[in-house]
Amino acid sequence: MIASYSEYDCIAFPIEPVSLSPTQYELVVKEIVDGSGLPLEQFTSNHLDVVKGVDGRYVIDVTARFSAMGASFFVSIECKHERRKVERQAVQVLLAKIVSTGAQKGMLFSVAGFQSGAIEYATVHGIALIQMTDGNSTWFTRSLGPSTPLPVSIDGPRYVGWWRCGNELSVVSADKLVSGS
Repeated sequence: MIASYSEYDCIAFPIEPVSLSPTQYELVVKEIVDGSGLPLEQFTSNHLDVVKGVDGRYVIDVTARFSAMGASFFVSIECKHERRKVERQAVQVLLAKIVSTGAQKGMLFSVAGFQSGAIEYATVHGIALIQMTDGNSTWFTRSLGPSTPLPVSIDGPRYVGWWRCGNELSVVSADKLVSGS
């Protein structure tokens, strides 16, 4: 599921990083990718996929493959589980993997956010940046003080990704859209 917010409506970063082990974090990212891939044809995703490139083999944290418009697509997804914001160099390394493996798209997830150089480089090269947060980060209230907590009666996603695209942020989660009810 994806919801968009303009830069003026979005949450204030930084947010406390999620407390997951690196492997748990990668598997939550895979769940989010799987939820987003539901409407795609022949969608598959893999965790710790070994992918052959022109200059060697790479172990990619999460890969997604699907068909659309009669073509096959490959997405390379890296997961950064570090306390500091991701630097430009990590985005450059992902771009090198994209070029070597022939991926059509690259995505970089982080628990701590991204430095401005990483954001600028990713924007120029079409690499998606997503900050993983607790699902409560999607709960907004109008108040002068701190936001009220998420009501127990609302069953929101446990984790979400805030996908940065230019001056806008979109929320991605593993929630599946249900139709016909």
